[in-house]
Amino acid sequence: MAVVAVLPGDVKRLDMGNTLLRFNNDNWQQLASQCITDIDVLCNELQLDAKDIRALCEPNAFALKVPLPFVSRIQKGDATDPLLLQILPLKQEKLETVGFVADPLGETSFNPTPGLIHKYAGRVLLTMASSCPVNCRYCFRRHFPYADNRLTPATWQPALDYIEADASISEIILSGGEPLLLNDRMIDKLLHSLEKIEHVKLLRIHSRMPIVIPQRLTKALCDRLSSSRLRTTLVLHCNHPNEIDSTVSEALAALVASPVTLLNQSVLLKNINDTSAVLKKLSYTLFDVGVLPYYLHATDPVQGTAHFFVDDTRAKALSKQLINSLPGYLVPTLVREISGESAKTRLGI
Repeated sequence: MAVVAVLPGDVKRLDMGNTLLRFNNDNWQQLASQCITDIDVLCNELQLDAKDIRALCEPNAFALKVPLPFVSRIQKGDATDPLLLQILPLKQEKLETVGFVADPLGETSFNPTPGLIHKYAGRVLLTMASSCPVNCRYCFRRHFPYADNRLTPATWQPALDYIEADASISEIILSGGEPLLLNDRMIDKLLHSLEKIEHVKLLRIHSRMPIVIPQRLTKALCDRLSSSRLRTTLVLHCNHPNEIDSTVSEALAALVASPVTLLNQSVLLKNINDTSAVLKKLSYTLFDVGVLPYYLHATDPVQGTAHFFVDDTRAKALSKQLINSLPGYLVPTLVREISGESAKTRLGI
């Protein structure tokens, strides 16, 4: 199998054995279905020595998976590229580290009905998809039991009944997995159902899709989010300024001009974005495309992710440097999510 990535707007050609596929780069569903899942293919595309990269990697149940638009932003020939390090299944993932567990946030304890997580007052999270178009190696839900929690039109009624029965719930958060893997028709159907519940006022969508496959922001989706009676916020997930290119900025433009609020949350990751220079550039780059920094998450102690961990002393020092060098509205709040707490914990400086 060989995959050849080209510039946005071109036609891509995928050679899979004897099968040749041609598709337009603007078709987000095809882009999501044709992710690179083989290290040799990835190395060929990025002009890396496959033997050297394989020596660093060890495939596991959380497989390599990355879409072509994101691959196109990885620096060719650089095995230390910060985008590449976010998606490579390195051998360190197999190491057992004290304190790193499968469910550090205790989400399975706040799962009253399939597909719904209710941890915080006034809001619930719906897991709308069981997968993502990219497997981020630091993912805090990499061990989450999605098979028991994926919501579909055929299974989401109990979750809707739970929301309707609790008048204290004013905000719905769509997450996953990747909620924007749902097609426009399914999103429209879900929004219609939520809009009928009078006490629901706010909609929040947590998504990496506008970053890894910006083509997902179709006109139909943008129009639907913009016209909802629910006050809508799209929270992107971008960790490094190199993740943002012209395809991302162009895709976001329609939402920037709409009532939808655009925020970003990042994860602080060792050897990827753990310098004040990178984090400062990320804030300015986000603002340039109409997105405000929201959270900078201290790394969660998820089993298999210890090599990304940045200790709290360093995290706080970086946050202080950002406070001292950026306008306040561009400083993301440094937080850690702690199981059992009533809200995210802000890390003091």
